[in-house]
Amino acid sequence: MESLFKKATRQQAKLRLSIAGPSGSGKTYSALAIGTHLGKVAVLDTEHGSASKYADDPFEFDVLELEAPFHPDRYIKAIEAAAEAGYDVVIVDSLSHAWNGPGGLLEIVDQIAARMKTSNSFAAWKDATPIHNRLIEALISVPIHIIATMRSKQDYVIEEDSRGKKVPRKLGLAPIQRDGMEYEFDVFAEMDMQNRMLIQKTRCSALSGGVFEKPGKDVADILSNWLSGGAPPEPKPKTNGKAKNGQAKKSTKRQKIDAQNKMMSEAQRGHLHALGSEIYGDGWDDKRHELVEAVTKGRTKSSTELSPSEAKQLIDGLLRKQEAAA
Repeated sequence: MESLFKKATRQQAKLRLSIAGPSGSGKTYSALAIGTHLGKVAVLDTEHGSASKYADDPFEFDVLELEAPFHPDRYIKAIEAAAEAGYDVVIVDSLSHAWNGPGGLLEIVDQIAARMKTSNSFAAWKDATPIHNRLIEALISVPIHIIATMRSKQDYVIEEDSRGKKVPRKLGLAPIQRDGMEYEFDVFAEMDMQNRMLIQKTRCSALSGGVFEKPGKDVADILSNWLSGGAPPEPKPKTNGKAKNGQAKKSTKRQKIDAQNKMMSEAQRGHLHALGSEIYGDGWDDKRHELVEAVTKGRTKSSTELSPSEAKQLIDGLLRKQEAAA
């Protein structure tokens, strides 16, 4: 019987680096100092133009200054746009806003819970977690180097003292993102207030346990050697130009949805996604374009005023019309 396994070989890959630290520790500067030695850089800046203060002297890069709302889907769109535009590196500065910034995931959870009329946000995570997972998938799958900065905060744990009283104990700094987010990256580093980079987790053995004063070309060279040390990625199989019916329909549908999305504001798209997820759960992707089409063609009032019951009624009505026409 033929084995399902094969010999493991290391492939040439793209960098996934996360840099965490408190304000003033040098996260943005270090990301630029490393990134500019890896190729052409695009910066997704949520820090009110802070990255552009380093433009030209000493770094050259292009920037997209992203303002609130910081819905994770907006990050995804920007990251994919950087890849399509031919950049070698995209610096996400910072990834923390997608978590706790205005319109970030924590606010999305609160909004979902409010629509569910419950004070227990646990149930809302059923709809919010797929949004976060989409962001993770974009970060690890886009075919360019990713360097993401994250703000840090003081982390605590509650323990009992010798008198049985609950007291907080400081654990140190923790990145402001969902717990465990740092482990989605090949390299996770922390910056201290002396502008030193401390490697906390890495798949690159040459960086393991490293401490780098004002990191830049030194770290970039180590990473470049590591990333290029494997075999070239296996090319994806080419098709003969005759796509199967299912694939062709899927492609057409995707193009239709993309075109509709361009006609809507970010607030509309975020609201519609939250509504659809609440109504249909995992089946939302199959019905997304019906609701988007209705809004973009002016068949209903502003999507940001649409209630879940109105959205469901609208989608179901469109589906019935399509079935009758068929």
